Amino acid sequence: MPFKRPATGLAFCLFYLSSYFTNKYVLSVLKFTYPTLFQGWQTLVGGILLHVSWKIGWVEISSSSRSEVLSWLPASALFVGIIYSGSRALSRLPIPIFLTLHNAADVIFYGVEVSVQKENSSLKLCRVLILLLAAGGLLFNDPQFDIDGYFWALIHLLCVGAYKVFYKLWKPNSLSISEQQYINYAFSVVMLVFASHPTGDLFSALEFPLLYFYIFHSSCLASGLLGFLLTLYTMKLKSSISSGQYLAWNFLAKVITAGLSPFLFEIAVNVPTACCLLLAGFAEVLLLYIERTGT
Repeated sequence: MPFKRPATGLAFCLFYLSSYFTNKYVLSVLKFTYPTLFQGWQTLVGGILLHVSWKIGWVEISSSSRSEVLSWLPASALFVGIIYSGSRALSRLPIPIFLTLHNAADVIFYGVEVSVQKENSSLKLCRVLILLLAAGGLLFNDPQFDIDGYFWALIHLLCVGAYKVFYKLWKPNSLSISEQQYINYAFSVVMLVFASHPTGDLFSALEFPLLYFYIFHSSCLASGLLGFLLTLYTMKLKSSISSGQYLAWNFLAKVITAGLSPFLFEIAVNVPTACCLLLAGFAEVLLLYIERTGT
């Protein structure tokens, strides 16, 4: 499958890699593990920059009716769950492990697709079984097994799967991708700000050892900017190429990110774990084949 839109696609891969590495650095190296504040900051920056991008004509955001906005709020609530649980999981798990568990969200989508829309194929079933085998294998063979990390990864993949199901069933023809993301940002900022006090993050962060250090400030600034750029180029890519082409670029970004992460972040890999990671990669290749052939 030849890659189309190489400039946009390569920029997407670059921001995917940079965003994951920056977030991992803040969460695992600097150990700023206060997700309501960290994700609240990222969504605030993303919302402001998306608003500016709309004003200068980079993206199109039209006025939506109240009913359209309200109908999208369940997806926005799931979006909050995705970024919160993802932050908690990524702070404890290596990037390749996190991405493998993240991909397992497709199992939920497949289950709903089969039960509701009666769509089924042997290749899709095979891919789902491979994803389950890869994720389950990690659960029993990961030498760095962290029960809290896997718990939050489970919550993360459930939220991702539910988000995909909601999008598939709701079919938001009236809202563009940028409008959906704008609502997600606004809703997330409000929810995370209110959650920062009951979760204890607000006052615990005041005792963070690097709170007044430049490296922390610059890393948080970079995380907000890179997160927005990743979102922006994701929207650009999805709107300009087919879903199959987008999956190809997304797969390339994941491979590059997972492949380079061991050079910067600690990961212990044994033979069973390596096999699980390779199985997850094969499942992604199989998805590209399914999308290309329509089987």
